[in-house]
Amino acid sequence: MSGDADGSDTTTDSPDATTDGGAAAGSDGGVGALLSGVRIGQFVSVGVAGATLETAIVALLTTLAAAAPLAAKAVGAEASITLMFLLNDRYTFGGEGAAGGAALLRRWGKSHLVRLGGLAVAFTTLWLLTSRTDVSLLVAGRDLWPTVANLIGIGVGLTLNYVAESLFTWRVLE
Repeated sequence: MSGDADGSDTTTDSPDATTDGGAAAGSDGGVGALLSGVRIGQFVSVGVAGATLETAIVALLTTLAAAAPLAAKAVGAEASITLMFLLNDRYTFGGEGAAGGAALLRRWGKSHLVRLGGLAVAFTTLWLLTSRTDVSLLVAGRDLWPTVANLIGIGVGLTLNYVAESLFTWRVLE
């Protein structure tokens, strides 16, 4: 404990306090938990890992296997969502939510449900950019435009995903 200027005691060893900028940063039970720069940074870094995995899958499936962009996106999205859930559950929102296998499975299910909105945005963006525009990005004889369009869609859905995951999956404002 340490004393504040007004003479009151503050606890620095509470479950929500971290000294290393960890997952509980900003977990004050209020809007600060949602707007925590540390938590947003963690969510974005986990998103980068997920986007990297999804992009690699989309690139491989569209360039090497000649898969349709939306089919490749579906495969990449599922792999990415599962990876990001596991990382967010452990890293970004590690101090939130109940422990145990059943609670983990409920959060995994909720994560899939709330990410439907972000996926709808990402799929719509990908569809608009690949089927409603006449753009190609040839690199070494391969069209990388579907990969770039997918990255744009991921970026558009990021804010929606963060807010939905924070509020509904890990309930940071409760």
